[in-house]
Amino acid sequence: MGVFTRFRDIISANITVILDRAEDPEKMVRLMIQEMEDTMVELKAACAEKMSLQRSAERDLAELDAGIRRWDERVDLALARGREDLAAEALREKRLLEGRRESCEALRKNLGTIVEESRGQIGLLEAKLAEVGQKHRLLIQRGLHARDTRKAWGAMEAASGVDSLRRFDEMERRIQRMEAEAELYSPVSAQKANTETEFSKMEFEDSVAREIEARKQNMSEGGGGKTGPDARNGDKT
Repeated sequence: MGVFTRFRDIISANITVILDRAEDPEKMVRLMIQEMEDTMVELKAACAEKMSLQRSAERDLAELDAGIRRWDERVDLALARGREDLAAEALREKRLLEGRRESCEALRKNLGTIVEESRGQIGLLEAKLAEVGQKHRLLIQRGLHARDTRKAWGAMEAASGVDSLRRFDEMERRIQRMEAEAELYSPVSAQKANTETEFSKMEFEDSVAREIEARKQNMSEGGGGKTGPDARNGDKT
């Protein structure tokens, strides 16, 4: 199967449906990842080859442009010396190079298109590979969860019975009580409470000071020692 055929099959594949139908989903995911990684290597190799050809075409274009300029200068030189025969020969050489340049430019553009398409295909394949990798991680987590669930149910069955449950409840209450006592006597908790009290006191004193200062300013501006709504809004007559 060719690399581009495999690429189309991978991109069009519905990973979820395939895994749902598989007898061993985790094994299927591993096979998908391997297939995608192999295809990725081949796509990148093909893209690198086309990029190399594109750079070679660009070098050829530069050489052809230099040759065209050189023969164009020779046409003018031959005409300046009265050698129309040489001027015609130089012009023919220039036209030949111009024809080769058109072909080389078409090749360069075609290679550029192929390179861009290859890069796009690589991006799509990387996204698909990430999707499969996510599915793989989810399958692993589901497997671990199922294992832990079985272990938990086994432990619960072993510890079943009223007496066992009562001991567990009592142990839980005891631990909660110990945690509460530890938090109550914690120096950090006491320090936090003292700090909160100090800041509350400071904030209250600042509030009172601002209120006193505002009233004094109001009295000074309004005159007559008025306070309250009349001092702020002015007397209404």
